[in-house]
Amino acid sequence: MSNYSQISATTLVKNQPGKLKGIFCSSVTSTPTITVYDAQVAGTDVKIIDTYTLTAATNMNFYDGINCENGLYVVISGTASVTVYFE
Repeated sequence: MSNYSQISATTLVKNQPGKLKGIFCSSVTSTPTITVYDAQVAGTDVKIIDTYTLTAATNMNFYDGINCENGLYVVISGTASVTVYFE
């Protein structure tokens, strides 16, 4: 069963090992970007998803999930409303 976190700014979503199951972007203004780290802080070399531009009303499912060892730290640059779901 997945958990979720609805965010609109840079956030530590999970502070322990787990799985990234997906990302839903409900709205954006201009051209915001998102980067997902396997970490509890930004600036590490361990990126789960490198920087990409968000598009409103899009959903990315990672059916088996993407494992993380340290946590899920999501960096949003710009204005966006995103739901991250994880285990």
